[in-house]
Amino acid sequence: MQTKYLLSQNDVPTRWYNVLPDLPVPLPPTLNPATLQPVGAEDLSAIFPKDLIEQEVSQDRFIDIPAEVREVLQLWRPTPLIRASRLEQAIGTPARIFFKYEGVSPTGSHKPNTAVAQVFYNKIAGIKHLTTETGAGQWGASLAMACSFFDMACQIFMVRVSYEQKPGRRTLMKMFGADVFASPSNQTAAGRALLAQDPNSPGSLGMAISEAVEIAAQNPDVNYALGSVLNHVLLHQTVIGEEALMQLEQAGVEADVVIGCVGGGSNFGGIALPFYRRNVLDGTHTRLVGVEPMACPTLTKGVYAYDYGDTAKMAPVVKMKTLGHNFMPAGIHAGGLRYHGVSPILALLQEHDAMSAVAYYQTAVFEAAALFTRTEGIIPAPESAHAIRAAIDQALEAKEKQDERVIVFALSGHGFLDTSAYDSYLAGNLQDYAYPEESIRQSLEALPQIAN
Repeated sequence: MQTKYLLSQNDVPTRWYNVLPDLPVPLPPTLNPATLQPVGAEDLSAIFPKDLIEQEVSQDRFIDIPAEVREVLQLWRPTPLIRASRLEQAIGTPARIFFKYEGVSPTGSHKPNTAVAQVFYNKIAGIKHLTTETGAGQWGASLAMACSFFDMACQIFMVRVSYEQKPGRRTLMKMFGADVFASPSNQTAAGRALLAQDPNSPGSLGMAISEAVEIAAQNPDVNYALGSVLNHVLLHQTVIGEEALMQLEQAGVEADVVIGCVGGGSNFGGIALPFYRRNVLDGTHTRLVGVEPMACPTLTKGVYAYDYGDTAKMAPVVKMKTLGHNFMPAGIHAGGLRYHGVSPILALLQEHDAMSAVAYYQTAVFEAAALFTRTEGIIPAPESAHAIRAAIDQALEAKEKQDERVIVFALSGHGFLDTSAYDSYLAGNLQDYAYPEESIRQSLEALPQIAN
């Protein structure tokens, strides 16, 4: 029997947790893509509002959530923490498995937590129009929804392979009033140049970012919004972990392992960073595990180095784990996990052994998703299913060792609009793919030459 740990609307966090003052060492500076020199606020003001720029570098451990943002978050927050008892029974494990379910948001994922905040800060800065990229479409749908709430225009460049694989998410964005283009597109100089090189390009997040940033940089009333990677995005997502801490206290348990899937890092950072704070400040020993696909092994096979955030070298340059900005991912169904880089915060934490990472083939991930669906009654997004795979493996290890570890994972979204991916799985058509080492090596040759 499922046990849900629920909080009241009054328990929605009133502050975001900012990890920057608690990092093992300061983050290396962000660089201007044109000069490769440290950026100043004026460099970022062409695409971001002042409040988000300040949050990007703030050393305040906590930052108040504006009342207008919290009011919108209360439409679906707090989200439930659920004990996966039926999954435990199916595995036969003594471990206790809990999942924080972000699929109850209006767009079915964790992405609105930052979309609402980013649109609010752009709105009060006088911006009329936002542009962005999206992979699987969860971020695009969430930004489109937030823009509709605050009466702003929204233009979205969706990675072409996902644009074709996931028509439902494309429709959802348009229902919220957004303009959606398959990327690379003919809407921008960057897109046209990429199409000239390969008219059949499946696209990548790096390419879509180039198109979105180009539009924002060239129009003074347009700003750019990013759904992951940057510090302020992980900041906004910490409502997930802060609520989870309260709910685990309600359940009377401490987390031994916290797990989340990792693309750019917003979902994993959102649940894991508040637990990291307790490790640092309170002496707890919660293990933090990020999970990624073998087809895009940024944390497990990437290098820690400065790199461009996009293919056309228009976005800021940050020090992160990267596969190289020219990385061209395979068309796996976990479209939200196909980014060449990762949050500088998570990269630094991994370098200092404050978190670990594992990678899986997609067949094993979908097998875990099927078991979870049949035991817990929720069909997960393919991205979230990576966390389920790791949680099951943790539970199997606990079974072997006969320990009662507490496993907590973020179920970052539901898979109701990903049924084509599950059709492929059920038909036995999924192909496992590991990104070739030689391709990674070639992509890394194009890294900017910066003394690290």
